[in-house]
Amino acid sequence: MDCLFCKIVAGEIPSKKVYEDDAAYAFLDISPWQKGHTLVIPKRHTADVLEGDDVLAEVGPAVARVGRLLKDRLGADACNVVSNAGSVSGQEVFHTHVHVIPRYADNPGIANMKAEVTADLDEVHQTVVAD
Repeated sequence: MDCLFCKIVAGEIPSKKVYEDDAAYAFLDISPWQKGHTLVIPKRHTADVLEGDDVLAEVGPAVARVGRLLKDRLGADACNVVSNAGSVSGQEVFHTHVHVIPRYADNPGIANMKAEVTADLDEVHQTVVAD
């Protein structure tokens, strides 16, 4: 299979891992909308969250853990949790993924987030995964 996210799970393409469990893998988005923007994906290949009744439930615990981790480690005030299902919705990689986007009180807008952010992924990664 020629799936970018399957290759990340397999370790064939490097990523900035934030969290992993038996069912899910989470890593920093390389084009973040906000500092700490993380993608949570199932380890098994599915096209989107609507593919089956169990897809969203499978990654749900990881989404919640990642959201709490980002709030705790990065001082985020809240998180957006978003998953696009299909190209018309904006989905670009056709492997299920949930965006967990930390939100900060000093940057309340969502419409222009992508243009506002520059983040050093190494710095964010070290902050998020620090023990």
